[in-house]
Amino acid sequence: MRPRRRPFDQTRPAPRDTTRINDAIRVSRVRLIDDDGSQLGIKTTDDAREYAYGKNLDLVEVAAQADPPVAKVMDYGKYKYEQEQKAKQARKHQSQIQVKEIKLRPKIGVHDYNTKKGHVERFLNQRAKVKVTIMFRGREQTHPERGRDLLLRLAEDVKEIGQIESQPLQDGRNMVMLLGPTKNAGVKRDAEGEDTELREEEVQGDGQRQDPAPAGDAEPQPGEEVVEA
Repeated sequence: MRPRRRPFDQTRPAPRDTTRINDAIRVSRVRLIDDDGSQLGIKTTDDAREYAYGKNLDLVEVAAQADPPVAKVMDYGKYKYEQEQKAKQARKHQSQIQVKEIKLRPKIGVHDYNTKKGHVERFLNQRAKVKVTIMFRGREQTHPERGRDLLLRLAEDVKEIGQIESQPLQDGRNMVMLLGPTKNAGVKRDAEGEDTELREEEVQGDGQRQDPAPAGDAEPQPGEEVVEA
């Protein structure tokens, strides 16, 4: 008597899942692998299916190009769930590279330069890349070396946390340079965050909890573009 099959066996795989399982395996013979990884040799597909059903598991084709194809006994629903969880975790921990942009004028003043440099440092410490653009107007285009010197000066000023990934390049009326974070980017900020957590733990341990100090300037939001002052 054919063993009772679980509800999962009656359903078709997800639309994008081309894996053949159970009755979807049409070949006459398969090389069968047990759920513990042991080799069971070449079996007729019907016998392999019955063997899988007898263990209340699925017969899954894992190597369709082999001769004969390889099929494994497994809990396919559990396997799919574990694969989805692994993919979810991989996406969660995947670093997403953001590119911010800073625009400068070749005749920028000292105060404005320091402000823009502060933005660049903040972005790099967020481990984002920074596209720095020098905008030329009118006769300024006849002195591109001023823009190049300004870009290289900026790169030198932030060299501890930023490195040039794309050298200054003329692009029409603009000159563009790309900076990327170094391994030191964000290290100081992370250390400060750890110190803050330790201080909060000490305050809680003493039973003298105090209101935290007011936060400084808000962090730029993803995709924020700092334009010419």
